[in-house]
Amino acid sequence: MKEKVVLAYSGGLDTTAIIPWLKETFDYEVICCCINVGQGEELNGLEERAKMSGASKLYIEDIVDEFCEDYIVPCVQANAIYENKYLLGTSMARPGIAKKLVEIARKENAVAICHGATGKGNDQIRFELGIKALAPDIKIIAPWRMTDVWKMQSRQDEIDFCKAHGIDLPFSADSSYSRDRNLWHISHEGLELEDPSLEPNYNHVLVLTTPPEKAPDKPEYVTMTFEKGVPTSVNGKEMKVADIIRTLNELGGKHGIGIVDIVENRVVGMKSRGVYETPGGTILMEAHQQLEELVLDRATAEVKKEMGNKLAQVCYEGKWFTPLREAIQAFVESTQEYVTGEVKFKLYKGNIIKAGTTSPYSLYSESLASFTTGDLYDHHDADGFITLFGLPLKVRAMKMAEVANKNADK
Repeated sequence: MKEKVVLAYSGGLDTTAIIPWLKETFDYEVICCCINVGQGEELNGLEERAKMSGASKLYIEDIVDEFCEDYIVPCVQANAIYENKYLLGTSMARPGIAKKLVEIARKENAVAICHGATGKGNDQIRFELGIKALAPDIKIIAPWRMTDVWKMQSRQDEIDFCKAHGIDLPFSADSSYSRDRNLWHISHEGLELEDPSLEPNYNHVLVLTTPPEKAPDKPEYVTMTFEKGVPTSVNGKEMKVADIIRTLNELGGKHGIGIVDIVENRVVGMKSRGVYETPGGTILMEAHQQLEELVLDRATAEVKKEMGNKLAQVCYEGKWFTPLREAIQAFVESTQEYVTGEVKFKLYKGNIIKAGTTSPYSLYSESLASFTTGDLYDHHDADGFITLFGLPLKVRAMKMAEVANKNADK
């Protein structure tokens, strides 16, 4: 019996070439595992391709609901956004994929897990930290870092390698964008995006989203409800989270929502420029924030912002299966107890415009906020408050004046 390796398989050229390479280099039996996180038509024809390439078995594991409920929802609740722009589409999916790879490896009694991530990117870190946290005994194989035995350096090299092993599939050596797609987003890197001085060719780049200038001239109103920070309906129709994201993707894509062009700092130390499309996710994040504005007190909101930024970093760096992530998530979940209500907004040419928010737990008081004096607020109370609030400033100014006068007398 040959030892088994589980390969994280996408069906693309890289992971297809890895199948015969693993068999030839290590004499492994190759078990392919494709994790469905909502990448759509990319899953078509995978079984035939994997078997043709030499795999003994292919698992296609659907974790879309788990992806939404266990990874996306906590990040939405935290408002976890990396470097103020990136909504963590790829980052959030990786721990779920790593977890499923480990489950399949255990089921098959595999001795190793292999991935096709490059040695320059973030994904190698995310996959491997997840695997190490869940299965420290399983060997990890990363071909692109094994330059002594992995000799392929280009797409054409991989195509030639596949053909030499009797695998003749419709892969092209033509340059194209490097993309990663799931239910939450699609990312684009490469071609003109590698030069930050160039404007993206959005007519060529975009897949999910209409360029804002081509979006409808008429705005569209959308209503959402939340229960304890979890989205529950869109336009009066109750749905599970995955279907809410699908609905918002369609609405957001139609109106040019969620296009981000960012130069981000990768974990490995380099800067990378990419374009992200997150139409539904951008709407969901914004709607959740609008509701939180009503129900969170100032002090909690301030700390929660810090925790959200920290969760974004933890997720981006692949440290999902850690005590720190668990602690941050526990704090965030405690803040969501009263994040319940309805959010209304309109979508118009790339913009999400508020149109009214309500909650039974709203801390907003019209009588307090208005210019009319109410029972809870006496304008005279502000005199003592400002005196105490500004006391450190006044004392410092008096001290500085005293020192200045002494110096002048010398």
